[in-house]
Amino acid sequence: MRVFENPDELVKAVGTQLGASEWLTIDQDRINVFAYATGDHQWIHVDPERAAQGPFGRTIAHGYLTLSLLPVLAQDIYRVEGVRMGVNYGLNKVRFVTPVPVGSKIRAVLTLDSVTEASGGGLQVAATAIVEIEGVEKPAAVAETLVRLFV
Repeated sequence: MRVFENPDELVKAVGTQLGASEWLTIDQDRINVFAYATGDHQWIHVDPERAAQGPFGRTIAHGYLTLSLLPVLAQDIYRVEGVRMGVNYGLNKVRFVTPVPVGSKIRAVLTLDSVTEASGGGLQVAATAIVEIEGVEKPAAVAETLVRLFV
């Protein structure tokens, strides 16, 4: 965990890799709960028997499930002291590169791209997030994340 004592320290880190999160196992229960929450019950996600005969040989996580885990993965990577609140502001350039099979472990690696003044106050932090799958060369996902920090 990289801890910045204040937002000014974060600004000085622009262009650097902030670190990697812990590995998180993607199990069928997590996939099923996400399917329930979103209404996306496509068989490649929720039907292990049918998925075993499909193109991936087993169920896979929803791409948006992988993406939705970025905030929890990022909290392992860095923290900025002296900030009242941080909110997810959005994403840019999202790509789902490689499917995440059930039972896989994923982690996020963050590189700090920019820290700028945000309209309405606070700072906008842009970071490139690469979601890796343990033992797989290509990433699961790549996205530019946007977070607003309020001091």
